[in-house]
Amino acid sequence: MSQLPVIVGMGGVNAAGRSSGHQAFRRTVLDALPQDDQAQTLIGLAAMMQLILRQEDGSWRDRQGDRVEADEIVSRYRQTILERTLIRRIEASLFDVEGIPANRASRLQFDTPLVFKVRRRQLPQPVPADWRVREIDGRQVEVSVPPGSLDVLFPERRAALVRAAGQLPSGFEPGALYRSVHHPRGLSMAVFGASDCLGQSGLDWATLRDSLDPDQIAVYAGNSIGQLDDQGWGGLLKSYVSGGRATSKQMPLGYGQMPADFLNAYVLGSVGPTGAIQGACATFLYNLRLGVEDIRSGRRRVVMVGTSDAPITPEIIEGFRTMGALADDDSLKALDALTLLTDADYQRACRPFARNCGFTIAEASQFLLLMDDGLALETGAQILGSVPGVFTNADGWKRSISAPGIGNYITLGKAVALAREILGERAVRERSFLHAHATSTPKNRITESHVLDEIARANDITAWPVAGIKTFVGHSQGSAAGDQLASALGSFAYGLIPGLPYLDAVADDVHGERLRLFRDPLPFEADAAFINSKGFGGNNATGVVLSPRTTERLLAKRHGQAALEAWKQRRETVMAASDRYCQRADAADFDVIYRFGHDVLEGPELDIDRHRIHIPGYARAVSLDVDNPFGHLDDDAPQGES
Repeated sequence: MSQLPVIVGMGGVNAAGRSSGHQAFRRTVLDALPQDDQAQTLIGLAAMMQLILRQEDGSWRDRQGDRVEADEIVSRYRQTILERTLIRRIEASLFDVEGIPANRASRLQFDTPLVFKVRRRQLPQPVPADWRVREIDGRQVEVSVPPGSLDVLFPERRAALVRAAGQLPSGFEPGALYRSVHHPRGLSMAVFGASDCLGQSGLDWATLRDSLDPDQIAVYAGNSIGQLDDQGWGGLLKSYVSGGRATSKQMPLGYGQMPADFLNAYVLGSVGPTGAIQGACATFLYNLRLGVEDIRSGRRRVVMVGTSDAPITPEIIEGFRTMGALADDDSLKALDALTLLTDADYQRACRPFARNCGFTIAEASQFLLLMDDGLALETGAQILGSVPGVFTNADGWKRSISAPGIGNYITLGKAVALAREILGERAVRERSFLHAHATSTPKNRITESHVLDEIARANDITAWPVAGIKTFVGHSQGSAAGDQLASALGSFAYGLIPGLPYLDAVADDVHGERLRLFRDPLPFEADAAFINSKGFGGNNATGVVLSPRTTERLLAKRHGQAALEAWKQRRETVMAASDRYCQRADAADFDVIYRFGHDVLEGPELDIDRHRIHIPGYARAVSLDVDNPFGHLDDDAPQGES
């Protein structure tokens, strides 16, 4: 019998807040929540954004040091939090949208010799043959250039043509929570996201790790385009033309699989399987598929899966803008016949399935801790849901590498078929919902809605609820499906599906006959959610996520009710630890794990024989007794014997 991959931990951060404790989800359905849940969300975000500080006695202080009560925090900071979370105008902490540093290539023409002074170390190498250089002192020289022309770069400041993005909540800097020396932003977000996931799980990682063979734990994590800010490949690639110098860290820290490498080396201490699959915007689901298949097959018992993308840089934004993919300022103004965009207009930049003009770029880090169902019951782990399958398919022949194709019909069709086999047709028809890719481009609203509508028709679904979380948090590239999945887990917990608040009207070209598109949060008790993702190049993926209630029913059938009751008793301790973590996190007391240089091993310390390798610091050895499915050739037999 295959093992069922269950979700026992979740963590991360996006423009709506933390994933743990469903904080980010609550921000997207804020007005539909009871007052106590609204207050918890706003106070937690206020602390995360450093608007308030928790004192040792449990009281709150504002930035001036004055005491503030909970109800005053909600009333005083509510509007600030609403304006400085989710999609909004790009903030100066990322870059100055009014003055992006750039250079203008120019050619000077002059009829008389051009004479200037410069520091010797600033001379170009080699010095042009027709330049005359005269020493002034040990540091400066005078240069005379004969009449003619000279190519130069004039520094300038350019205004950004795209000014909306889904940024982490204002004031929250993941790199400030640990000793992040020259770490790209995406890697700092990965360290935070993985730590948040472990904290939320309520499990003691050292105890769990010691109970398993070291290679029964795997990590699959990455992103879609690597680390392209100045601390990663972005700074490396522009170092020559900007007059700067490459550092020794930019090259290695830019790799797309580096989130997994960081988790193994500094957060988990894992020596098990590792890696990352890049699938453009579907990257999270591609990595989730690796974890799900490892657990289903029994090869691994615990897998951490995730992505971390920080693409809000001038260069990446300009690249997508020139493709015509982004909602730039001019297009947003034309969409609503505006002459000037306000902060409120930037918040409305992403409008899935409505009249729209492009996607809104975003940053996010999302991680899940998966475990096989047997181990989850044994350890008393929380069960937030389960992932019985993830399907990936390409588009086949294509006219344009960025154009949608046919692969998504296959992935969603297979996902629904699996859910139907597990739950039955009625549950899929009446108690499932979709988390659409929903990028807010005119092309996506046509092509994806046709996929969703056709699969609904094939399965006799008449009003399939559709969520489009990018309307709140933007498109975080490879982490986008992680945003969707975290939101789906929130829907299971709170019985609400986030709406599409800027859906003033469904666009005329949307195929929505069998889809339920709505503006306000929808009360809905779901058994399953389908996480749909479409990526450049034909990278399509759809994952099936079962609710905790449905998962428990499945576990009772697989393991018996007695095993489930015993698990519930063991779970109490784990849930108490998880609650304690989330309470601290709501006070911005984050337990970020980063163990640089901790118990480093290089090889001579290992105890090795033909059957196992024992690693100091690990309770159990790595077994070298591998399965051989191919038969045996007895080369040790004497010649002539079979």
